[in-house]
Amino acid sequence: MKKYYCLVIALFWGLICGLLSVNAFAATDEQSIAKVLNNFHQAAANAQAKPYFNLLSQDAVFLGTDASERWSKEQFKTFVVPYFSKGKGWLYTPIERNITVIKAGQVAFFDELLFSDSYGTCRGSGVLIKTTQGWKISQYNLSIPMPNGLAKALVKQIKAFEQPK
Repeated sequence: MKKYYCLVIALFWGLICGLLSVNAFAATDEQSIAKVLNNFHQAAANAQAKPYFNLLSQDAVFLGTDASERWSKEQFKTFVVPYFSKGKGWLYTPIERNITVIKAGQVAFFDELLFSDSYGTCRGSGVLIKTTQGWKISQYNLSIPMPNGLAKALVKQIKAFEQPK
């Protein structure tokens, strides 16, 4: 009976230690991901193309606020570099962020509320993948949240704008 009791106690403590270590890894991953996203925003604010694009995976996709803006990493570089080369960047300040790490700590998704002087409240969301160089942004989606009370009027404006002339 005493052996059985000791085995149960050992299993219990093993389980507790295992759960604590998983939480510690998740917290470390979340901190690393937050740092990548913060560095991404700071590099944009400083108009620094190399660090900005180094934070994107090779097959990254950037989705902008316009429905036509779905860019591969190379297409996005073509759009961004002329601005950055003139010292023109943009600052999106995170207000709130949620990060979820999945698939054995190799994939994460996030959403963040941002503030921009140009666009006000924005939302960034996307996916990061863990690579041999660390976490990289694989997809970033920048959007402007629409208050529900303005939705019908704004949709009407968008439809009128999109009508062939």
